[in-house]
Amino acid sequence: MQSESGQVAGSPPGERLSPRIVRSEMLLVLALSVGASAVSALISFVGSVTKGGGLKSQAATLNASAAPGRPWLDLAWQVFDIATALVPVLLVAHLLLREGAGGLRVIGLDRRRPAFDLGAGAGIAAAIGGTGLLFYLAVRAAGFNLTVVPESLPDVWWKIPVLVASALQNALLEEVIVVGYLLRRLGQLGWTPAASLVASSALRGTYHLYQGIGGLIGNMVMGVVFVLLYRRWGRVGPLVAAHALIDTVAFVGYALLAGEVSWLPTA
Repeated sequence: MQSESGQVAGSPPGERLSPRIVRSEMLLVLALSVGASAVSALISFVGSVTKGGGLKSQAATLNASAAPGRPWLDLAWQVFDIATALVPVLLVAHLLLREGAGGLRVIGLDRRRPAFDLGAGAGIAAAIGGTGLLFYLAVRAAGFNLTVVPESLPDVWWKIPVLVASALQNALLEEVIVVGYLLRRLGQLGWTPAASLVASSALRGTYHLYQGIGGLIGNMVMGVVFVLLYRRWGRVGPLVAAHALIDTVAFVGYALLAGEVSWLPTA
């Protein structure tokens, strides 16, 4: 099990990183991934609230067509976007390996406990997914959230596989960087557990701000829960499984139900 100070029982000590190197590395990793997304979400939110007409009259589309009317080109862009979004995860794995920490194994992303990771992940997804949907519907009805459109892909054979791959990509990127990596580096910098929890959950909420206030608050709460579970289990595996399941149900569920049920908002 790994501590937030970065010390791992039984692992080689590796080269000790100076605080300056840790800070620089952490900022670069965030700038290449969720940190940049947080700035983009903030700009998008400012644009939405100053546009007029209310937030719920506007839409935030998550998985959109990249080449309408050209399915093979669209597929190429979808695969490219998913693959390149995972590069920061590979970078983190490389940095942790060079540190002597054993790569992603040190944050609990490995094949040691697949049954536990999937079982716990399914339980988390069931608890958070339903609650999150009700919260979204409530805050949108109150005018504090945009209408979230999980997908607007064409009806082609690769639609569902791409949505599932997109869900898995989101899960890997966010849980590896925002939980495992960020908490490890903040611990090495001497941050307290409480401060690290606030930083991780606030970052998660901020890069969802493009959805509105509901996206910010809901994901901050989810971030708190995920950090606490990570500290208890010492593994991001269950969090990746939970996040992937939540997003898969949201993406594929919207693809199947949009326009078929009255309670699901559409753009």
